[in-house]
Amino acid sequence: MNTTGKTHSNVLTEGPHRAGARAMLRGVGFSPEDLRKPIVGIANTWTEIGPCNFHLREIAEAVKQGIREAGGTPMEFNTITISDGITMGTEGMKASLISREVIADSIELVTRGNSFDGLVCIAGCDKNMPGAIMALARLDIPGMMLYGGSIQPGHLVIGEDGKPLSGKSPGAVGKQIDITIQTVFEAIGAHAAGTINDAQLEAVEASACPGPGACGGQFTANTMAMAGEFLGISPIQLTGVPAMSPEKKEASRQAGSLVMDLVRKGLKPSQIITRESLEDAVAAVCASGGSTNAVLHLIAIANECNIPLSVDDFDRISLRTPLICDMTPGGKYVAKDYQDAGGSRLLAKRLLDKGLLHGETPTVTGQTLRAEAARAQETPGQQVIHDWSNPLKSTGGLVILKGNLAPEGCVVKVAGHERLHHTGTARVFDSEDACFQAVEAGRIQPNDVLVIRYEGPRGGPGMREMLAVTAAIKGIPELSKTVALLTDGRFSGATHGLMAGHVSPEAQLGGPIAAVREGDTITFDIPNRKLNLNISDEEIAARLQDIQPPALRYQRGIFAKYAHSVRSASQGAVTT
Repeated sequence: MNTTGKTHSNVLTEGPHRAGARAMLRGVGFSPEDLRKPIVGIANTWTEIGPCNFHLREIAEAVKQGIREAGGTPMEFNTITISDGITMGTEGMKASLISREVIADSIELVTRGNSFDGLVCIAGCDKNMPGAIMALARLDIPGMMLYGGSIQPGHLVIGEDGKPLSGKSPGAVGKQIDITIQTVFEAIGAHAAGTINDAQLEAVEASACPGPGACGGQFTANTMAMAGEFLGISPIQLTGVPAMSPEKKEASRQAGSLVMDLVRKGLKPSQIITRESLEDAVAAVCASGGSTNAVLHLIAIANECNIPLSVDDFDRISLRTPLICDMTPGGKYVAKDYQDAGGSRLLAKRLLDKGLLHGETPTVTGQTLRAEAARAQETPGQQVIHDWSNPLKSTGGLVILKGNLAPEGCVVKVAGHERLHHTGTARVFDSEDACFQAVEAGRIQPNDVLVIRYEGPRGGPGMREMLAVTAAIKGIPELSKTVALLTDGRFSGATHGLMAGHVSPEAQLGGPIAAVREGDTITFDIPNRKLNLNISDEEIAARLQDIQPPALRYQRGIFAKYAHSVRSASQGAVTT
């Protein structure tokens, strides 16, 4: 039995016939002694395009230090990433979900090509984290996903009227508040509505992102980082240290040491990511008010492991799991506050105390989730992670609706609002851009239902996220608590009210959402889990017979390849 952990890389580095490979590796600085040790790949999603991944080279250096100290040889390589926040509201946003598949594929290719003994995937944004976990599951060699960490909150000074103060407001009395990138998108809507001016918008823009790190609220990045901890594939508590925390370097070094324990023990992702740990991750998402994108990503991860997981599982778990984390965008606090309050160990303890987790699957720390929860340290007086005497909601933050508009289901985020029923007039748009223009032009009325279609996995392609639209609506007071939205694309962050995303089947594939006409009425019924177009099934079928889906927007390249191979959102939008 090989106890060193060098179980794969021997074929690359050992024997006289491998002299050519060794010569090339020695040419970039690896010594003969380095090459006799277990080789651990470091998949780094570093980029200088945006704050989420900007600092990951420094994290990689700390991880490599930990690996070397623990007797391994790290070899770092890079893969691509797309910033959702930067591309939001543009054609470039179509690249975001597509990048998840490219990231998983590229990590797989480099790892298989180089026969690594272990793998650390360093990720810091919405799609590179699930992409990294998908690659780990597919490769099934010892490894982990390490989160780059959340950004610090921005600080904005607002006046007595609640509006931003700028340098053009001398002598004004104000107070400082914490903000996130969501605040910028909301300010864009307020600016379009004429309620703030150019200088006030600039004050928000200049304050929202004070340095490196992923978007601060419980958006997709922090949701998937938490999910990784509950899955067991990320080191709990270490991975949640914020990006610019003085503790981040040491936490990353410890993660490097941990991966060498995994390599020597031969503990593989297939032993960590199980049906039980997937359900634990879903429970954490529901209890924390996490992003709807977790539905797509966890189903995709389960698919890599050949474990059945469906949208119905999310609804079942959410129904029994109260919402107890008061985090933006639905609540008050950001990821740094969550970590400072006690982090995922504390949330795990809360859920285990209520019997809402399994907690027995091994994790990359070498301990079960239950054992890690026993080490929870709650900060006295913290108000982020509530106890069971004071839940924010009696059920979780996600709901799955079905009905004649979504036979395969759609996802609604109910954290942050109280509307359980809504019937309104359909305003139909065949792209996100058309809807955004209507919002900015003041053509949307209270109680309308905005239908954004042909933005699904195939039709988009890539399921653009509608944060530009939803945040703009939140910036318009007369609309923010009255309109509803549904799309075959994605919603995640905004919290003004009812949003049904991932409507499946999508319009491009002849889903019922393609049959909606301007002036129809649509009903959301949260308690009964229904989303219905208020016409007969016969009329829907007749309308669909007359509809010819538009030609795919891209005929060549990666967008075309994706459109031709992607599955339904209800199946995780994975490619075949």
